[in-house]
Amino acid sequence: MRPRAVLASALALALLLGGCGDTTPAGSGAAGPSPVASAPLPPAPKPSASPRPSRTTPPPRRPVRPLPTTLPAGLHRTTGARAVALTFDDGPDPVWTPKVLDRLRAARVTATFCVVGTQARRHPDLIRRIVREGHQLCNHSWRHDLDLARRPVAEIRADLARTNAAILAAVPGAKVPFYRQPGGRWTREVVTVAKQLGMRSLHWNVDPQDWDKPTAPTITKRVRAAARPGSVVLLHDGGGNRAATLAACPHLIVDLKRRYGITRLR
Repeated sequence: MRPRAVLASALALALLLGGCGDTTPAGSGAAGPSPVASAPLPPAPKPSASPRPSRTTPPPRRPVRPLPTTLPAGLHRTTGARAVALTFDDGPDPVWTPKVLDRLRAARVTATFCVVGTQARRHPDLIRRIVREGHQLCNHSWRHDLDLARRPVAEIRADLARTNAAILAAVPGAKVPFYRQPGGRWTREVVTVAKQLGMRSLHWNVDPQDWDKPTAPTITKRVRAAARPGSVVLLHDGGGNRAATLAACPHLIVDLKRRYGITRLR
């Protein structure tokens, strides 16, 4: 075949093959297959805002009053005589109160028991024994709430009245001449409420801190050092293990009887 004819045949074949796979318009200068047009992507969804936590309304705060920096007027703090008085708090306790009562009976002295309402309800038999053996009763609040004095007056009154009701359920007609504030955290409002309920507010002036469980000799030593004519001595027959207080009782009773005498509160 002549060279001119060969060249023409090759050119025709190239044009035939190129038309099968290239759809690019002539003169575009692009090499290779044209890109396939794709449908536009939908816009990315906006992130949904995370749900807000539900905001529940908190319960209203119970109004509380600040405690005074000094003790209010109207507290009963001495016996009014030379003899001193013994007081026992936070009972009645089924383990320790009977043993304290045994010690007092053996020494032939009486005391004042400042009882917690919940304990009086649980152990009415001990309330009856306290009264039967000639001791006095003192209201010491329903559950020994150290913040009771800061509550609304209506709550204070309800607390004290509920405790008196528990005492009277054990001993109908029993006298409850005194009220003692938990922790000695007195306010004028507490003193007023107690008076309205027929009770005198009973404080103390000798505190050996037996609630902190010092040894029996330490309790005796502290009482001996702090006691004066007319003192009101604070001890505990409830609220925990009172073995040290129980062991101290015979010694401190002997000392107080010898120096001042022990009397019933009036």
